Amino acid sequence: MRIEDEIKQPTFRDEHQKAIINLTYTSGWLQLRQATAFKEFGLTLPQFNILRILRGQHPLPATVALLIDRMLDKTSNASRIVDRLEEKKLVTRTICPANRRAVDIRITPAGLELLKSIEDSGVMEKNGTRFLSLEEARQLNLLLDKIRTEDGATPDLPSCE
Repeated sequence: MRIEDEIKQPTFRDEHQKAIINLTYTSGWLQLRQATAFKEFGLTLPQFNILRILRGQHPLPATVALLIDRMLDKTSNASRIVDRLEEKKLVTRTICPANRRAVDIRITPAGLELLKSIEDSGVMEKNGTRFLSLEEARQLNLLLDKIRTEDGATPDLPSCE
């Protein structure tokens, strides 16, 4: 559905304003859909994000600082999210032997299995991007990356080889 119809606003100052409003609205729409999907698995979107980061690190540990650096939502409280995941037995925390002030965080086998269950369920594919061709998805990624560049330059494209 067109953004004009979604928010019942027939006109915009210009296409740039419309694009920002459309991005903001679509971001919220996507987050709501994902939150609903993850609720079925007893997770929030930030918890899922941390589990994915830890799986990427696996079998190496992560620190809270590393999690914060890699999280999609920089405003999330990583320590509190790790607390919740530890209560659910999806992660473990141990004091780092090399630096007793640091804490090593690792995903557990139960955490790995939960991520596999989520992926096997197809939840991640049930979003609006499934209607995009591969080329359209590539173009969208390029445009989103361009929005985040400091000078508006087109980011380098990765090789397709």
